[in-house]
Amino acid sequence: MTSLHLEDDYALEVYPRRAINIVRGQGAILWDDKGGEYLDCAAGVGVANVGHANVAVAKALARQAETLITCPGILYNDQRGQLMQKLVELSPPGLNRVFLCNSGTESVEAAIKFACKTSGRTGLVAAMRGFHGRTLGALSATFKYRDAFEPLLPDCAFVPLNNIDKLEKAVNENTAAVILEVVQGEGGVRPAQADYLAAARRCCDEQGALLIIDEVQTGFCRTGTLFACERFDLVPDMLCLAKGIAGGMPMGAVLCTDRVQAGIGVHGSTFGGNPLACAAALATIDFMLDHDLAASARDKGEYFLDRFSAKLPARVREVRQVGLMIGIELKEKATPYLKALLQRRVLALPAGPTVIRLLPPLVITSDQLDTVIDALHAVLSD
Repeated sequence: MTSLHLEDDYALEVYPRRAINIVRGQGAILWDDKGGEYLDCAAGVGVANVGHANVAVAKALARQAETLITCPGILYNDQRGQLMQKLVELSPPGLNRVFLCNSGTESVEAAIKFACKTSGRTGLVAAMRGFHGRTLGALSATFKYRDAFEPLLPDCAFVPLNNIDKLEKAVNENTAAVILEVVQGEGGVRPAQADYLAAARRCCDEQGALLIIDEVQTGFCRTGTLFACERFDLVPDMLCLAKGIAGGMPMGAVLCTDRVQAGIGVHGSTFGGNPLACAAALATIDFMLDHDLAASARDKGEYFLDRFSAKLPARVREVRQVGLMIGIELKEKATPYLKALLQRRVLALPAGPTVIRLLPPLVITSDQLDTVIDALHAVLSD
């Protein structure tokens, strides 16, 4: 039986699958079991920032797998300590403590718990169209996907992105935290404005709430800086990270200021900070810095925007681009065009019903971007 048949027979269906069986990857290219080649503009939903089968990451994993794979947080470990140090050194000043976990939604869950513990409050304020994860706590702060699971956490308020007046009215003495994305990913690649982020920081300070910035998708060079909040000199109380942190290995992290209180037994993770994932993360971050993938994302994102916009198809309403995080909003549903791109061997993502989202590996070449742009022009002009 093929992998398609096996997964069809045994998987609990929670994903809208595309009928291709991916067996190998290299850089920005994926291959199926029949040898078909695809340009990957999904990157594992923004995970493979350093490319598929990155040699530096693979070597680090092999060395560590022969040394030590697992080590719980009740014991010290060299790889874990080195990674924590590196994350603190690279993050905005003041973020000097780290909690390691296994995914983006886990990092948000932890941040919500830490905010409630620190503040003694329960209220959350989040943005409309925001996405922070699918587990019940993270889902409480997520605008979509929640109806079938309510009631969730109480006292969750949603305000429009970039509407300062409504944000100020929502944050009050019961607010434990405001949680925001610097660029909304699932919500359509919609950037937050500088004055809105500054207002969020100010409101939290005035009301005694904590500011959580979710950089699960925007972190690690995706938007043209190591972290997107750097572009605004924004220092949150907690910074949630995952996706691109470890070259494809499951990992998440919460970076915290000294204001954040936790304590023994408040939270934990069996696999969080395991040596294998930490070794992969160290190699991934070093590769990003050595190859200046932040500058690569800036330059290639601008190249894409200039060349794609030079012949903008009439059915495109707007292009939103921050580094190599790109949203193409259409005047109609995006699904038919995602299917047409797949026929042309280009993998892309939706971000809401009318947005094509591109999150290619940051190592994608200019020639490969040209192929993507030509495919987009062809399917959107058809």
